[in-house]
Amino acid sequence: MSTAQALARPKSDPANIGDHLREWRQRRHLSQMDLANEAEISTRHLSFIETGRAAPSRDMVMRLAERLDVPLRERNVLLVAAGFAPAFAQRSLDDPALRAARDAVDVVLKAHEPYPALAIDRHWNLVAANVMVMPLLAGVSQTLLTPPINVMRLGFHPEGLAPRTVNLAEWCGHLLERLRHQIDATADPQLIKLYEELKTYPIPARAARERKPADSVVIPFQVRFNATVLSFISTTMVFGTPVDITLSELALETFFPADDATATALREVAAQLKAAKA
Repeated sequence: MSTAQALARPKSDPANIGDHLREWRQRRHLSQMDLANEAEISTRHLSFIETGRAAPSRDMVMRLAERLDVPLRERNVLLVAAGFAPAFAQRSLDDPALRAARDAVDVVLKAHEPYPALAIDRHWNLVAANVMVMPLLAGVSQTLLTPPINVMRLGFHPEGLAPRTVNLAEWCGHLLERLRHQIDATADPQLIKLYEELKTYPIPARAARERKPADSVVIPFQVRFNATVLSFISTTMVFGTPVDITLSELALETFFPADDATATALREVAAQLKAAKA
């Protein structure tokens, strides 16, 4: 079993609500006393729930899930295991109920131009992107650009951005660590499968020249584009207090120029795109 699988997967498939709760508690590295204190219940009562000697109420399941920071998708699983109906809906982004959220995504992506920005789902599949993203993918195999486009795979694949990424080992190491944290938080089997796939792609050992100076504050994404090297710093945005599964799993990745040369190059690309569209 791989490291990611060992960290993320339970020892056995949970059979009831008690098993589910115990495995989420262990995944969060909490003792029964820790969780009981967080949920303001007795350790004895929590022990009875985990062993099946007591049946939790719907409110109790929701309280424990919140203290355990269980993803909304998995909170539904907990509720069903306890004999209750799911609490959180999962709609597509084109659902009328999510129109305001989709409009907000579009506004953020558009406003970020002339810098690249994109939206991804929980499995790192591309949901939306502004006009600055596709020019940077020139030369990428069409196979990788066939929906669903997986952003992680684009970064690691030999026919993706890997050959043009200057600090490949450093950047991929950062992405793998980020993916591992996501696996730790969600135990998502598709993320585990993606993690194992990414580790099969050839990534050079980290070279001394890739180590950042002491005054560096972020790991940049450095990619060759035409005759220059673009250098980016990235940020991630998520919706606050979502009650829809789709929104809770949506993330916006925005890239900012890390130097003046990158900013100038991106403005030139944006001007070219505008002229071509006119």
